[in-house]
Amino acid sequence: MNKKNALLMAYDKAGIADFARGLISLGYAVYGSKGTVEHLAKDGVQAIDIAGIVGEPILGHRVVSLSREISAGILARDVEEDRAELTKHGITWFDLVCVDFYPLAKELADPAHTKDSVIEKTDIGGPTAVRAAAKAGRVVICDPVDRERVLAWLSGGRPDEEAFLDALAAKAEAVVARYVIASAEGRSNGDYAGMVGKQSALCKYGENAYQAPAALFDTETNDPLALSAFQVIEGTPPSYNNWCDIDRLLQTATHIAAGFDTNRGKVPFMAIGVKHGNACGAAVGENAEEVLRNMLAGDPLSIFGGLVLANFPIDDECSEVLAGKMLDGVIAPSFTEGARDRLRRKGDRCRFIENPALGALSKDSLDTAPRTRYVRGGFLRQPNYTYVANFSASELQKLGDASKAQEDDMLLASAIGSTSNSNTIALVKNGMLIGNGVGQQDRVGAAKLVIERATRSGHDIKGASAYSDSFFPFPDGPQTLIDAGVSAIFSTSGSVKDKDTIELCASKNVPLYLIPDSMGRGFFGH
Repeated sequence: MNKKNALLMAYDKAGIADFARGLISLGYAVYGSKGTVEHLAKDGVQAIDIAGIVGEPILGHRVVSLSREISAGILARDVEEDRAELTKHGITWFDLVCVDFYPLAKELADPAHTKDSVIEKTDIGGPTAVRAAAKAGRVVICDPVDRERVLAWLSGGRPDEEAFLDALAAKAEAVVARYVIASAEGRSNGDYAGMVGKQSALCKYGENAYQAPAALFDTETNDPLALSAFQVIEGTPPSYNNWCDIDRLLQTATHIAAGFDTNRGKVPFMAIGVKHGNACGAAVGENAEEVLRNMLAGDPLSIFGGLVLANFPIDDECSEVLAGKMLDGVIAPSFTEGARDRLRRKGDRCRFIENPALGALSKDSLDTAPRTRYVRGGFLRQPNYTYVANFSASELQKLGDASKAQEDDMLLASAIGSTSNSNTIALVKNGMLIGNGVGQQDRVGAAKLVIERATRSGHDIKGASAYSDSFFPFPDGPQTLIDAGVSAIFSTSGSVKDKDTIELCASKNVPLYLIPDSMGRGFFGH
């Protein structure tokens, strides 16, 4: 019984032979399911088929690993009584269990899946073996990325054994939970839902100091723009509010990228400044330094203490533009050492956060995962915000002839307005956000606010383009904008007073672009 035994059952056989060789070199006898054993044999690795332990296979080999012998070999306690009983019945003790499951989530995501195909891809033996190993304190591996780490740990003499095994067991339970949730959601057509996340960052506290503890959890989607993929290369760890702002920055940045990629075939340089979740500065263009200057000039008062995101590297020249703004952080594909030196704040208050994926934003960068929000006693779930203005769409009414520059400004305004707290009206002029009137309870109030904010920052509104995140219920909103100098408006249709708004814009020679409210309404952040 002193010989160590490993049980391997791999659906994805990539790398399993190398792992088995590593175990054998450490003195393990390798056992496996029929498919795994056959695969190992082809690769020159000898393993023992567990069918020989449980007797003649039945039901097409579907219940081999669910036998009493396999479960007992995993669940037996490391006490004399249990070991003696295993010996009495000729049952193999398993020290290590390495299993990955049938790809159920992938099958459910296939539009062509059927009930039978889902049942066929629903693993029972794998999750059972993994949970048994987790419960019994065995070495349990349910993710191929952990194999090399486990081999290194075994080779190194099993340091911090209890903590290491507990971490493997917790991951195993989480992986099984995620698997079962996928099954419940798929089999119920959405009547059940849930999520499992792994803590990826601690926050000092939540939105307020008394809301502690707080943390960021990663649902492990392999999304290159997931918040866990952003690396803090210098500065204090982001706060809860910082992470919320970064998430909103990503919504805005990806919508800008998608809008320009869809309509212009390329994504310009962009920079966005955010305070309390809403853009207070944003600009697009072909010159990085100019884009940063225009972003900062959008609302110079609000940008202090804000976060800035750019889709281009922050080099020494760019840092000169940002210097002195007391920023809470800068997010970019990369930074030069000189840029960090120039922007560094006392007490590491300016965070430098890198993600190379920001340099490759496109129309495919939108977040398409469902959005979930806690409410008392449960949670709300909805599809993500994925509407992108397409000025070639047949549903779009072009009432008047907007110039290419006006259209570009409307694209930027719509990306900003549809990712700011509604009700929102955003003003853009010459590729630069000059005002963002967010969070209002009436449309004309949003129009008055955006004008007030643009005027406060010293902007000339004449020639600006406006975006409204829903239709104007009365023509007083567009009248307010036009009186201030707005020269083009992008909104939605659906009001009983649409005709009045259309007639007003026509009489003032202001191009009006309308998309049906049911299709393009941009409400966000309620």
